[in-house]
Amino acid sequence: MNNPIWIMSSAFEQLTLAQLIEQTTRMGAQGIDLCVFRKDGTRQDHVATHLDYDHFGPEEAKHLLDEFNQAGLQLSLGAFENMIGGDMEQRLKNQNHLLKLIRMAYLLGGDANNIKVGTFVGYNHELGVQENGFQKNLNEYLRVFGPIVQYAESLGVTILYENCPMEGWRSAAYTSTYNNLPAVLAARKLMYTLIPSKAHGEIYDPSHDIWQHTDPVAVIADSDIRRIHRIHVKTTRNLQTPGRIAWGGMYPMQQVDATLAAAAGVAQPVNDWDRHHYEAMLPGFGGTDDMDWTAFVQTLQSKGFDGPFEIENEAKNSKDTGNFAATVQGCEACIRFLSPLLWNLTSAGYVYSGAKPLQLPSVKDIPIKTMADVSSNYQK
Repeated sequence: MNNPIWIMSSAFEQLTLAQLIEQTTRMGAQGIDLCVFRKDGTRQDHVATHLDYDHFGPEEAKHLLDEFNQAGLQLSLGAFENMIGGDMEQRLKNQNHLLKLIRMAYLLGGDANNIKVGTFVGYNHELGVQENGFQKNLNEYLRVFGPIVQYAESLGVTILYENCPMEGWRSAAYTSTYNNLPAVLAARKLMYTLIPSKAHGEIYDPSHDIWQHTDPVAVIADSDIRRIHRIHVKTTRNLQTPGRIAWGGMYPMQQVDATLAAAAGVAQPVNDWDRHHYEAMLPGFGGTDDMDWTAFVQTLQSKGFDGPFEIENEAKNSKDTGNFAATVQGCEACIRFLSPLLWNLTSAGYVYSGAKPLQLPSVKDIPIKTMADVSSNYQK
């Protein structure tokens, strides 16, 4: 029982890297999952970019490792975009950006330093609306990620998928809210069967299963623990709203003519994310959520999970307030909540004791690769 607690940098996009490191240390966390989103990306909800991905070589890697070692922190990298669907030009940019992050992780020591690369897969709705659309998305995933995973494996780097369905990624005028392939356990099992390599796995976020009426404890019990490298600490309170009564709990609220909805007295989505009657929360901060955290952690530990628990602060009463102090308070409260579950009791209270310095890797610089490069070298 000695899992580290990390902070995901998406909640602190206004801080410089030096400020982020200082703030993380002050809060009492042991690492940072650094968001490195494209500066020219199309996402509006997450824009944190804490590293210069266009000018990153061995010297920058050494300096970054030194910074984190001086602070006693660990790190990972991530950018979460649609890789297999959406605008063709944008998805190719997203794929090439992921390849840049894999190279950066390699220069930082990759798996030897427990530095992984987080990503979404996304979903191709042009294929999805066709008969056998889900299988066609799996096929497209294999076409795109086969070369990416092989490239990562050749460099000693593991890429990790998050299981968020990205339910608000498209307009509420669309019927479906399934916008990210690995959003359910079945999809992830199918993905690992299609690409058996050990160089990909997952960041599991229990909050996404809660509003899908799925028990995260049961999901962990039925998962291959070797594939789970990170846990996102975020939770959900399912709300008993008029919309849930009118539309049910299985399907998202649908957007219809506003005048018609008002005349009928039918609830409508307030925004693209307001479709599944839930509220994002942090455990231990300002309310009761719909998850048994004790059973969840105990199940993970019984299966030998020893990776980081990363606080992804999207809570309505914390990060979503836009108040920096409330964002920090949420993270601090979450660390205190998790400490007795994850750390051993000492004379100083519950204390993490497994800190290890990051090692400077003896690797050679390599050029930036594109999808055209890795696809041409792909061996099925």
